[in-house]
Amino acid sequence: MTEAHTLPASGTQAAPTALPPLEQTRHLATEIPGPASRELSARATQALPQGLGTAQQTWAYRAGGGIVEDVDGNRLIDLGSGIATTTVGNADPRVVAAAHEQAQRLTHTCFLNQPYEAYLALCEKLSDITPGDHAKRTALFSTGAEALENAVKYARAATGKSGVVVFDHAFHGRTNMTMAMTAKNNPYKKSFGPFPGEVYRTPSPYSYRWAGTAQEAADEALAQLALIVDAQVGPENIACIVLEPIQGEGGFIVPPEGFLPRLSEFCADRGILFVADEVQTGIARTGDMFACEHEGVVPDLMTLAKGLGGGYPIAAVVGRAEVMDAPHRGGIGGTYAGNPVACAAALEVLRQCEEDNLPARAREIGEILTSRLREAAESNPAIGDVRGRGAMIAVEVVVPGSDKTPDAAKVGAVARACEQNGVLVLTAGTYGNVLRFLPPLTISDELLHDALDVVIQQLTV
Repeated sequence: MTEAHTLPASGTQAAPTALPPLEQTRHLATEIPGPASRELSARATQALPQGLGTAQQTWAYRAGGGIVEDVDGNRLIDLGSGIATTTVGNADPRVVAAAHEQAQRLTHTCFLNQPYEAYLALCEKLSDITPGDHAKRTALFSTGAEALENAVKYARAATGKSGVVVFDHAFHGRTNMTMAMTAKNNPYKKSFGPFPGEVYRTPSPYSYRWAGTAQEAADEALAQLALIVDAQVGPENIACIVLEPIQGEGGFIVPPEGFLPRLSEFCADRGILFVADEVQTGIARTGDMFACEHEGVVPDLMTLAKGLGGGYPIAAVVGRAEVMDAPHRGGIGGTYAGNPVACAAALEVLRQCEEDNLPARAREIGEILTSRLREAAESNPAIGDVRGRGAMIAVEVVVPGSDKTPDAAKVGAVARACEQNGVLVLTAGTYGNVLRFLPPLTISDELLHDALDVVIQQLTV
């Protein structure tokens, strides 16, 4: 049995030592969960509130490339990337080096109190690389939910209007405002209301579950949007319409081709700002640097987080200069927003995305995922749909022989079985019946195929 990994005792200072390279193979040293993970889980039941339930039974010790090593020495293939966060690889040496160098000089001042160049440099970079050649401004925050909350503030300040329109199956965060914008009740909203008003919901063109063709789904969704905006609320009362270019927690719902450009035009025609929530889709994940670029859409405001910091907490709102300049001085900010260490990490992530052409690598990963999963679907009626783009691919699981009845129980069982066999997968979907795959872009083809062998096998059980 592999010796369990432990942290230094409280009050001691461990000398900085270089860890040996993490072997890029799947390896089970113990049963899953192993004894050290079980011990930590027992401690957690006494120390942590039950609302912090975790998806995996293994406790991570270190990670890198396409592998997460747990405290028992098991090496598991990572198909989640910390929910699309460690896109360039967990503990990537170049990101760690950039963060370390910055941490030696400055860890915090609060930018609102005393500014520092790393914040400015990251804002300049994001304004330069995001879609559109118009004048832009960028502000930094700590989380995706915080970015969404502030995007609404910018939109309201700029338009003088208060209404916010969001879509079915949306997820925008866990703050009070973003819970109001999020569609799914359990577990995100249940028992936490009341929520802010002036948030209106419209149907999403979920092609797999919409009668007719994908184009008919798009047409009907836009017709329903027009009914809500023009007849029920009034465009003169709506500050912004917010949409994830590919809906993440909702189940990787990809809008039909042409829907996003038509939505953007719909907003422009009515003087409504279009906010693209790219918290999960941004930073090379979908095969473009930003998912909006797939159809040349230029949003008025864009929110970013997750993959931006390479594992360090940082988020951003990028938008038209006239919109971002609207709030009064001092009206936007936060103590930790744009932390200098996280800024340094984010600048290194963006450098790697460009120099290593990570969008192209995302497309390669997507081709492997979709080809293997669609081949499996030909002989497995439980696989109702395979969808996504780039390294953001999902399988919707249904009861075989039914009329697309969601099978959340099957998805939960598959996820648990995959972990027990050394593969980490995530679940999603309004109905809880979606397996989603968000591997780090540093994963090897060999590891990806090994993981898919396990996933496909468990889907057939």
